[in-house]
Amino acid sequence: MDKIPVIALFDIGKTNKKIFLFDEHYRIVFERSECLPETEDEDGFPAEDINRLKDFILNGLEELLKKKKFQVRAVNISSYGASLVYIDKNGQPIAPLYNYLKPYPEALEKALYEAYGGADKLALKTASPASGSLNAGLQLYRIKKEQPELFNKIHYALHLPQYLSSLISGKYFSDITSLGCHTQLWDLRRQDYHQWVVDEGLDKKLAPLFPSDQVLPASENKYGIAVGMGLHDSSAALIPYLANFTEPFVLISTGTWCISLNPFNHSPLTEQEIRQNCLCYISYKGTPVKAARLFAGYEHEQQSNRIATHFKVTMDALRSSEYDRNVINKLNRSSLLEGKRFADIPLEGFENAKEAYHALVMFIVSEQFTSTSIILQKGITKKIFVDGGFGRNAIYMNLLAAVFPEIEVYAASMAQATALGTALAIHESWNDRQLPNDIIDLKYYSAPFYAISMKTSPAH
Repeated sequence: MDKIPVIALFDIGKTNKKIFLFDEHYRIVFERSECLPETEDEDGFPAEDINRLKDFILNGLEELLKKKKFQVRAVNISSYGASLVYIDKNGQPIAPLYNYLKPYPEALEKALYEAYGGADKLALKTASPASGSLNAGLQLYRIKKEQPELFNKIHYALHLPQYLSSLISGKYFSDITSLGCHTQLWDLRRQDYHQWVVDEGLDKKLAPLFPSDQVLPASENKYGIAVGMGLHDSSAALIPYLANFTEPFVLISTGTWCISLNPFNHSPLTEQEIRQNCLCYISYKGTPVKAARLFAGYEHEQQSNRIATHFKVTMDALRSSEYDRNVINKLNRSSLLEGKRFADIPLEGFENAKEAYHALVMFIVSEQFTSTSIILQKGITKKIFVDGGFGRNAIYMNLLAAVFPEIEVYAASMAQATALGTALAIHESWNDRQLPNDIIDLKYYSAPFYAISMKTSPAH
């Protein structure tokens, strides 16, 4: 029996690490998910265990290659951003994979910004709001200032997708989607590293750039498969939509972060937008993508846990809650939600878990409205697609349609958008078929006919 040609994808999230095989029609023919225990850095702060992650990639690939049913033609990787792996000349990690949530020294950040005209100016040129450790460039800068001996030993600082790719290819490169994801490293107008990166000598620690839509040939690695350079996950998630839709849209990619991406908004970033957590990602083709980010998935997880514990229900029961407009109307008539964060509201004020959870999602959608509106183009944007966990949340989707009544709102489901985009980026390197145009399933949510005040929203 002939083997089925496939591409292997590793999708590395903060929580879940996933492996997929896609066939030539971009159907999933194999998948596996795993959660890896974290470790700690030298300061006791939680950190990704780079050795466990390395084993996950290499053992996973060995497993795929042994499957007699499939012929693995190529492999590519996506992962979360703002994470650097520091390697020596032998490619071995020589420091922890520091967590982007780790607090950043204020004095160090202040000194850098003062030297380059202030935080807003640097943020504007790099399209990256000042965010401490979430700016990967500042992580490398911190090592130079606080651990000079370690800095001198670093051969390359590789973004996580490119480090994981190097485990297979044995080659070290940088990728524009990772360099352009809120790192404060890349000057979008110059299309090169920002001057501060050169002045501090950080550019010498960053590997040469390699095109995101090309592969390293199979003949150059021991596995005998073409290897993609790896992509930042938010940039990868946008690729299937760009391949299937030409009418102006916004994609809200939801997970730990909810990222609103508008590839059709080409207006320059303003200082006001930067202050509102607006930024630019860079697509796999090297073009800026205006975006606004919201830490909503994390907030949802924390507050859902609080609700589940208080009302003694399961998290699954909360997540599968059906949308109830009567509950929404009741909450809108109450004074419970006015001018507060949900975290500050005592749960005793709610009748049950269902009511508390509806209130939580109301707050999240209110914040989502504010965030998405920054990059939305009124009268131009025709559709909003919601990908990821919140796209499966009926309460979220109905409320989102309510706050954007003039725009078509869709929950988009497909075979793993991030992994799929990572495969599509190198389509021509492994697949002779035409790009498919039916890979996204859409569920339309209409704006409700009843009045909704959404007291928590600044728009109402």
